[in-house]
Amino acid sequence: MIESPIFTPCHIGPVELRNRTIRSAAFENMAYGNKPSEDLFNYHTAVARGGIGMTTLAYAAVSRSGLSFDGQLWMRPEIVPDLKKITDAIHKEGAKASIQLGHCGNMTHKATCHQTPVGASTGFNLYSPTWARGLRKDEIYALVEDFGKAVDLAREAGFDCVEIHAGHGYLISQFLSPYTNHRHDEFGGSLENRMRFMNLVITKVMEHAGNDIGVVVKTNMRDGFRRGLGIEDCLKVAKQLESLGVHALVLTEGFVSKAPMAVMRGAMPLKTLAYYMDMKKFWWLKLGLKLGGRIVIPTVPYKDAYFLEDAKYFRANLKLPLIYVGGMTSRENIEQVLDEGFTAVQIARALVHDTDFVKKIQEGTITKSACGHSNYCIARMYTLEMKCNKCVENMPEKLRKEVEEAEKRWEEQ
Repeated sequence: MIESPIFTPCHIGPVELRNRTIRSAAFENMAYGNKPSEDLFNYHTAVARGGIGMTTLAYAAVSRSGLSFDGQLWMRPEIVPDLKKITDAIHKEGAKASIQLGHCGNMTHKATCHQTPVGASTGFNLYSPTWARGLRKDEIYALVEDFGKAVDLAREAGFDCVEIHAGHGYLISQFLSPYTNHRHDEFGGSLENRMRFMNLVITKVMEHAGNDIGVVVKTNMRDGFRRGLGIEDCLKVAKQLESLGVHALVLTEGFVSKAPMAVMRGAMPLKTLAYYMDMKKFWWLKLGLKLGGRIVIPTVPYKDAYFLEDAKYFRANLKLPLIYVGGMTSRENIEQVLDEGFTAVQIARALVHDTDFVKKIQEGTITKSACGHSNYCIARMYTLEMKCNKCVENMPEKLRKEVEEAEKRWEEQ
């Protein structure tokens, strides 16, 4: 076994992890009918068996209005027994279990959430595309209660941690960003006012988490475009989260409805994205991709540890534990990040490619993931279950060619 700081224990609030690796809350699209499935069970059990310190179930909506996909979890009492089966299996393999809780805000469609989409403000969201209406004050306070109830359900289901999604242009982020928040009441205007919804949610979450649930918040370091939040305002948000007593922050960037590849980096394989879309449900998106896909989803260059420089600035200005995410594909990268003072790292694509990635690094059989950075898994996950292109049989030739060209460009960098 390899000796490395990667494989030393760490704490997230009251929770001790066996090592400093966390499976990030990358969307699995395996919660068919908005409830746990055998695929979701098998995937996270495999990741736990593969040596991860903690694995995170992704994108669990705290209310039906917060659903953005048919394959996304929706927190409600009837799914708790099946969630408990997943957490029991994760614990049996020696890992801890976390669940990401959030609300998509305006990034949904009536066909998915069964109501007019809601957000911080009324407006048109090109991502869906659809009109969304601004939340009324009574609805805002009801959603705050939904976050608290979701934490209670997470505890009942056996989760050790919850991760609150406050980034990427989802609902909390929509309140924070001046790009999406045009309110004229106490929830809009100044940054202090725009943080009010976040403050209410996190205060409620901490109250319900008590002393036995770890609380992590995923928050932006930049929105990634000119009219969004910049690094200094994002640092103010992070300091506010620190003052609210959260146990750790996951530092990320990007705004899915405006700068999606700022989150994931690289190029979106547009042929793959369009191919898997349901023509009846998403015909307008398929047409948009053909007419101007590279304009709507521009390439953002990928490199390993791509958020590190910004994250180091946050590390220098915050005291609480910080979790790094973004381009963690090798033992060298992970050790570099830990040496910079980060408590743990989150990993996504390397674990899509191989659920045994962490174990193989610890055993010394590999030092780096063989992920080819084609982003096939990302293009596919909006319609089908998350899967690496190397695990797909009978892939159409045009998609295989697109993937091979993307992987070749990465190898030549």
